[in-house]
Amino acid sequence: MELLGYFASIFMGLSLGMIGGGGSILTVPILVYLFKIDPILATAYSLFIVGLTALVGGFGYLKKGEVDLKTGFIFAVPSFVGVYFTRAFVVPHLPDPVFSVGSTAISKALLVMLVFAVLMVAASISMIRKKKSGGEPRKELSPAAKFGLISLEGLVVGTVTGFVGAGGGFLIIPALVVLVGMPMKIAVGTSLFIIAAKSLIGFTGDLQSRGDMIDWTLMLTVAGIAIVGLFLGMSLSKKVSEATLKKGFGYFVLVMGAFILFDQINHLI
Repeated sequence: MELLGYFASIFMGLSLGMIGGGGSILTVPILVYLFKIDPILATAYSLFIVGLTALVGGFGYLKKGEVDLKTGFIFAVPSFVGVYFTRAFVVPHLPDPVFSVGSTAISKALLVMLVFAVLMVAASISMIRKKKSGGEPRKELSPAAKFGLISLEGLVVGTVTGFVGAGGGFLIIPALVVLVGMPMKIAVGTSLFIIAAKSLIGFTGDLQSRGDMIDWTLMLTVAGIAIVGLFLGMSLSKKVSEATLKKGFGYFVLVMGAFILFDQINHLI
């Protein structure tokens, strides 16, 4: 199964290179199902692997002029606060099991995976759904209001993705495209920088609480293989239209979210 996990890591990098997200959507299941790593520890590995891969990809998009650094900075700073606080102080102190429904105990690991899957499905629907004609409601916002909106989105995404151990591209991309109105390909490059910084900062929170449990050889190997996939994805993205990229991202996230959701529900039955 480990050999299959290394092979699947290429597709994780491919996803980040093409659509600026989806890395953690693949990384967490790869680590949990193929490498048999505990879901809570897998979320820590995911932050490092996705963060390092996204950082390499972000510089590639920056060279092509496909990064909005200003918006990315406004989004990223409050996101850093959310993800670090969640990884360093919230996740380590959650009780296990978190709560019970009748005779069924909901463990911390199960709750993380369920929240992860539900967020994926919700984000995918926002990308697949066709925008109604009739204008761009966000255009009437003042610069100050837009600044506040982007900052609030960053804080919420950082907190949520810190909980599920995700880079957050599956939430960042919809926020930048649907709420901010950013073109998809600019959103991809911007997302990679946000993911990189947020993930690696979040990982420092894990070093404080579970640094002695990390298998650095495995983590760096998976990251290296993912970077190879990243370069393949960046090359392929040049041949795909923006509309196709957006819809493809949505369906990809929907399928992965549905799979994880059904798998976790089976654990409850």
